[in-house]
Amino acid sequence: MNRLILKYSYPLTVVILVVFAWVVYQRISRGWSEIIPLAVAAGIVWVLGTAAFIYLWPRLTVNGFKRAFLKHGLGGGPVPVNTLYAAASTSSASAAPGSLLATGTDDVLYIGGWLDLTKGPQVLHVPDMGERYYSVQFTDPSNSANFAYVGKRTTGTRAGDFVISGPDWRGTVPGGMTRIASPSRSVLVVGRVFVASESDLPAAYGLAQQIQLAPLGR
Repeated sequence: MNRLILKYSYPLTVVILVVFAWVVYQRISRGWSEIIPLAVAAGIVWVLGTAAFIYLWPRLTVNGFKRAFLKHGLGGGPVPVNTLYAAASTSSASAAPGSLLATGTDDVLYIGGWLDLTKGPQVLHVPDMGERYYSVQFTDPSNSANFAYVGKRTTGTRAGDFVISGPDWRGTVPGGMTRIASPSRSVLVVGRVFVASESDLPAAYGLAQQIQLAPLGR
């Protein structure tokens, strides 16, 4: 739904404006006194519609990623909950329209998954990335805000384990691990691993595959 809205945003806007102009014309033709109720109604709709859009749009967008991951994945079939999948090739603006992560970036491999922390924390393992750029972002589905990052710019490139816990978890983080406290029990995870060239793709993909999740205590 989000993709369709973005794809046809201009035609939809034109249609809405044409309909609105026709309604205004009809009201004016009946007399200027008809405009006042219309203006009041339009103001109310504008205020309520803007508030609903600001509240609902981020949630619809993030949950669209959830449905896409769980039903279609990133090219290798559905991605189960609490599992990360690494795309084997880079994505770009020339990617197929149905591609989940079709962007203008053609020098990264994407990693994606959906976390459900209701049964306990998940541990994110990242390998030693050397000097390679990578990042893993964690997004709160309730407001579409990125609440934490793991990667070269934030945690460095050494191998590490990060405990992603829900808001009600009161356990102890094992030694050598770092806790990431999620404000929600559900988390959207999107990762990126830099690819320097075509010949570098196998090495980058090998590292991307090692960015994985496992339940705490396994």
